[in-house]
Amino acid sequence: MTQRDVLITGGGLVGTTLSLVLAQAGHSVTLIDQLPEKVRKNAAFDGRSYAVAQASCRLLQAAQLWPCLSDVAQPINAIKVSDGKAGTGPAPFFLHFDQAELEDGPMGHMIEDRHLRAALLDAVAHTPQITHLAGEVVTSQTVTHAGVEVTLGSGKTVSARVLIGADGRRSGTATRAGIRHIRWRYGQTAMVTALDHDAPHQGIAHQYFMPSGPLAILPLKGNRSSIVWSETEADAARIHALDDAAYLDHLRPRFGSFLGDLRLAGKRYTYPLSLDLAQSFIAERVALIGDAAHGVHPIAGQGLNASLRDVAALAEVLTEASRRGEDIGIGPVLERYQTWRRFDATSLALATDSFNRLFSNDNPILRAARQIGVATVQNIPELRRSFMREAAGLTGEIPKLMRGTPL
Repeated sequence: MTQRDVLITGGGLVGTTLSLVLAQAGHSVTLIDQLPEKVRKNAAFDGRSYAVAQASCRLLQAAQLWPCLSDVAQPINAIKVSDGKAGTGPAPFFLHFDQAELEDGPMGHMIEDRHLRAALLDAVAHTPQITHLAGEVVTSQTVTHAGVEVTLGSGKTVSARVLIGADGRRSGTATRAGIRHIRWRYGQTAMVTALDHDAPHQGIAHQYFMPSGPLAILPLKGNRSSIVWSETEADAARIHALDDAAYLDHLRPRFGSFLGDLRLAGKRYTYPLSLDLAQSFIAERVALIGDAAHGVHPIAGQGLNASLRDVAALAEVLTEASRRGEDIGIGPVLERYQTWRRFDATSLALATDSFNRLFSNDNPILRAARQIGVATVQNIPELRRSFMREAAGLTGEIPKLMRGTPL
C-alpha cells in the first residue's frame, strides 16, 4: 500500500476540481467516487447549470480548463433582481447590476453541468498524479500516526497524509470523523430545467422573489435559459407530477412573456432545499469542503462558488505547507484552512437563510420594506458596486487560484 499525499472522497465537481489543482501543484492524489465513471460522463446525468462567478472562472483558467469551456460558457452581462407575483410581473423597483460598472468584465458565466463535468473528468484522466477510483464506497476510515487509512467496499485499503471530505451534505467522511452538522429544511423544493424561448436574453440573469420562493432565470448559450424555480414542497411535488404542457402552463405566469413563447429544452429535476452547516470544517487528519462543510439555499446562486473558494483556499494552504516541509495533515495546517474559510462560509449560509425568510412571503409590510431597500441600493452607485463585486467573488481574502494565479 503506497501512501498518497491527499485522499479525497467525493467525485462531484468540487472533489474533482480539488484533485486537479492539487495534482497540478505537485501533490499525489487519490480520488474516490462512489458512482461509476460512465454515469458521471453521461450527458443526461444532471440537469443543472451553474452561475460561475468571475473569481471562480479565474480558478478554472488557472487550472487550464477554460479552453475547453469558453465556447460553451454564456457571459452574464447583467443581473436584474425584483419582487414578483405570479401573473403580475416584477415590482416597479428592482436592482440592476450591469457588467459595465464592474470594470473587470462579466460578473460570471453560465456553464452547463454536462460541459463542466466532462472537462474535469477528461483533465483528471490525463493527470498521472491522480488515481481515480470510481464505483467505490468508503466503509471505514482510521487515523494513524502518519496519516489516515480508508477501507473501501471492494476490500481495498488506501492511505494518505490527509483526508478531504467532498462527499456532500450527508458526508460519511464528516460522520466518521465525529463532525456534527446544524441542519434544517426550508419546506421548499427547487424545480430545475432548461427552456428554449423565442427572444434573445442578452446575457441577462433575472431573480424574481415570489411569495413561495425565488425564481431564477439564467441565460444559456443561444435562445435558452436555465430556471431554478422554488415552491413549497407540496406545490412543487404537484407541479412536477404534471405533464410538460401543464408544467409550462404553471410556469408562464411566473416567468412572464418578455422572452416570448417557452418550450422545454431538457429534462426536469427537483432538489429539496435545506441549510446544512458543519460545526467544524476540520478534525484530526480530516478537512471538509463544499456541501460537506456548508450546504446553502440557492437564492443567491453562490453554492458552487463558495465550494470552489474552499478548493482554492485549501489547495493554497496545503501547497504552501508542503513547500515549507510541514506535514500537510497536522492540526495547525488544517486550522489555517478553517480560519480562512469558516467565517466566510457561515456568513454566506446565514445571509442566504435570512434573504429567503425575508423575501419568500407575501407580507405587505415586508414587501414594501423590500422594495424601498432594493430601490435604495439601486440609487447608491458605491453600494451597488459593492454588491456586484461580492457576487463576482472579488471581495475578501481572495486565494491565488481565484486571482487566476497557479499555485
